[in-house]
Formats: sequence, C-alpha cells, structure tokens
Amino acid sequence: MARHYSIYDVFTDRKLAGNPLAVIFDGEDLSDAAMQAIAAETNLSETVFVQKSANPAHSARIRIFTPTRELPFAGHPTVGTAVALAERTYGRDSGGLDLVSVLEENVGPVRCAVRLRDGEASFAEFDLPKTSVRYELGLDRQGIADALSLKLADIGFENHVPSVWGAGVPFLMVPVHSLSAVEALEFDGQLWERIAPLCEGGLTSAYVYCRGGVHHAARFHARMFSPDMGISEDPATGSAVAALSGAIHHFDGLPDGHYPIMVEQGVEMGRPSYIHLHVDAKDGAISRARIGGEAVRVASGILDL
Repeated sequence: MARHYSIYDVFTDRKLAGNPLAVIFDGEDLSDAAMQAIAAETNLSETVFVQKSANPAHSARIRIFTPTRELPFAGHPTVGTAVALAERTYGRDSGGLDLVSVLEENVGPVRCAVRLRDGEASFAEFDLPKTSVRYELGLDRQGIADALSLKLADIGFENHVPSVWGAGVPFLMVPVHSLSAVEALEFDGQLWERIAPLCEGGLTSAYVYCRGGVHHAARFHARMFSPDMGISEDPATGSAVAALSGAIHHFDGLPDGHYPIMVEQGVEMGRPSYIHLHVDAKDGAISRARIGGEAVRVASGILDL
C-alpha cells in the first residue's frame, strides 16, 4: 500500500534546522510492530502515524514512536503534525488562516492552535494535556556529574537542583550553572543507564539546562540525551520543556501572572531550535501552560508499505 508522508523541521522557521519529524499520513491498518519498524527505519527522534479518530470532534488520532518505543505524548510531533495537517488541508499559501484542532494522543486529547501565513513558516501551539509534576526519587548527584563529564560543582544554580519532572513523559532535569559548561559537556550513555532512575516504566532521560542562551531572547539553554529512546541527542524536546515548566515554577517561585519563556536547544548539534513556553501561575500553582513553535516542510513522498 502506498502511504504518503512528509518530513518537517520543527521549532524553527528555516529548513535544515530545528528537529526533523516524519509524519505518515496514512497510518491506518499498521500494526504496532510495523509502526515501530518504520520509526526505526526513519531513524528520527520521532515519527508520527496519523489515524482517523472515533471522535468526530478530534482532527485525528496520532501515534508517536521514537526509534525504540512509543511515547504517550511529545511536543515537536504535536506542533509538527498540527502544522502538517493544516497545510495538507488548506495549502501552504492559504491567504492566512487561524485554526483550532484537537489531536488525540495516548496521553489524551491535545488542543492545538495553528497559524498559516503566506510567505511565513507556519506556527502551532498547544495546551499541555497534563500539568508538570515532580517525582520524588533518589538521585546520585556525583553519578549525574560523571555521566555528563562535569564537576560536581557545575551541577545546580540558585535554587535549582537535579530533580525528576514530567508532563506526560518524565525527565531528569539537570541544572548547570553556566552556558559554557553545558556546551562543553560530554554525555556517557552507558554510565547514565547505570545511575539514572526508572520512572513510568522507562529510564529517565537527561535534560540539561542553564539560564540564558546564545540567542538574545533565550531564557534557558538546554540539551537532551535519551539512551532509552534511542536518541543520542535531541535537537528539540517539547515534552521536556513541558516538564521544565514545573521546575521553573517550583524553583523560581513564580508569583501569580503570565510568563513567556523561550528555550533554545540543538545549538551544539548545528540545528538550533526555539521552543516557546507560556506559563500562567495562579494561587501558587500552574493554572495553564502551552508550548509553541514554527514548522517547515522539507520533503514529501510515498512509502511503499
């Protein structure tokens, strides 16, 4: 069967930057094993399979696979798929449209807003389906430092300490005191697999972050490593930024209000990505959070499967 697909670069407004995503539009009638095999074949951090939803209020059901396993939720597949479906339906030169769609993911329905503009990269943002929560797990700080080839003194800044947070997918958040230390770190996947805790049925991935960034507007600079997902390093990780929202609110003690935060990632890989996080705080908690970014199509074709 011929199945149409496109590849989008996500969290960027230019091609060959950001995080590449494969979107398989004809995802019906594929077994779990077949979808996993196709994701391994594309060898991108995530591949999305678009299927019809049983709920007429939902735009589509999507399944998200890394090269090694399925995820209940992920950020760059949500943004990229929302843009891909909108452009496929209305065209890339639609004269300018603002749309709302609901993508049915394993974590639950995810509401997306999409902006199409002639001559510009399309933009999508979504409400987090779950608020970020902290997992109280014992952590080996020296082991974390060793796995990242950092000194123990490099770990932590201000009130931020290593901790595990998740908004659908858990991450071990590793705050580092300087941009130069984050840029220079070397990740040891085998050592990480020995010291990282298990959470929600999988090994927690490393999400390393510091304040500031290369881009003047970046509030945080980040890198993500996930041996368990088959990802040596990820250019952009929306689900990790979703998790980071909880750490920011907790450690920075955000008072009630609205906070726009740009997180840059992928710079060290030569694929700079810019993830837009918006956090609304009320009564000492996150009342709402959303993530957005641009996406640009770089390829389309047919899978003969």
